[in-house]
Amino acid sequence: MFTGIIEELGEIVRVTATAGDSALIGVRGPLVTSDARHGDSIAVNGVCLTVVEVADGVFTADVMGETLRRSALGALSVGDPVNLERAAALGSRLGGHLVQGHVDGVGEVISREPAEQWETVRFRLPAALSRYVVEKGSITIDGVSLTVAEVGADEFAVGLIPTTLKLTTLGAKSAGDPVNLEVDVLAKYVERLLGDRLAGTDGPGVASITDGVA
Repeated sequence: MFTGIIEELGEIVRVTATAGDSALIGVRGPLVTSDARHGDSIAVNGVCLTVVEVADGVFTADVMGETLRRSALGALSVGDPVNLERAAALGSRLGGHLVQGHVDGVGEVISREPAEQWETVRFRLPAALSRYVVEKGSITIDGVSLTVAEVGADEFAVGLIPTTLKLTTLGAKSAGDPVNLEVDVLAKYVERLLGDRLAGTDGPGVASITDGVA
C-alpha cells in the first residue's frame, strides 16, 4: 500500500527482456534503496514492483507481460526519469490517499495551461474508468496522488503546484505522453457492493442487510 507522495525522482538504468514478454528493469534511487531489501515493494510511476536485488543505489525488479500491457512501463527507456515511493509504514502520516500500486489503465496528456502559481494539466482517460473519477475526488497519475479539479466525458484536469512540477515526472510531460492511472479503490468497492444489492444478491463474501450488518 502507498500514499501517492513521491519520495524520489529516479532513473531507469537498465531494461532487459526476459522469458516470454516480461522484462527485468534496473532503477537508480539512492533514497528508496537506502533501506530496501529483497522482496520489498517500491512503486515505479505508480506500479507496485517487487525488489529482486539492490546494489549501489540501484534496485532491479521483474515486470510481467501483463504489467507491461496494462501500464505505461513498457514505453520506458534507459535514462527516463520515474517517480519512486516505498510502501507506506503503519503509523506514518497519510499525506495523499490510499494507493494500491495497481494501475487501472493508461491515460494521455491532452494539454497544459500554465498559470502564475500552478499549472492545469488535462488528461484523457479510458471510458471504462470515467465513472470512478469525480470532481474533488482523488486519482493517482504516475504514482502521484492528486485531486481532480474538473471532469468531462472522457477527460479530467488537475492542478499541479510548483513542488509537484519540480519533484515528479509530471512537470516534463507533453501532450500525447502516456501516464499510468489508478482510480480511488473505495469507489470500485462501493460500485460492487451497491451493484450486488440493487441486483438482489449479496455477491461473494458480502453479508446481506437482512443479516443485521449495516
